[in-house]
Amino acid sequence: MKSLFRSRLFQFMAIFAGLMVTSALGQEEAAGAYKDYALLGAAIAAGMVVIGAAHGISRFATAAAESTARQPEAAADIRTAINLPLFLLEGVAIIAEVVLLLIVLL
Repeated sequence: MKSLFRSRLFQFMAIFAGLMVTSALGQEEAAGAYKDYALLGAAIAAGMVVIGAAHGISRFATAAAESTARQPEAAADIRTAINLPLFLLEGVAIIAEVVLLLIVLL
């Protein structure tokens, strides 16, 4: 649970960093020479989101593999219990990527 919290915190920090970089520049400045900095901030934030999601998914997969190795008879229950948080984590990462893509395009 602690690693899930760290992963989500990392993702939200990345989104916040991307939003702060693009909003701090303002529309007039971002339209000019500072547009490159906004794109750079969005690219860094997108990379951080992907890294955070990959870290969270790998922690889930590790925990599932370890618990399946300890109790092979509970493999089906472990698989069903781990699927929902994995899907939610992937959903958060996809939403973050879409938001950052919108920042870049708009």
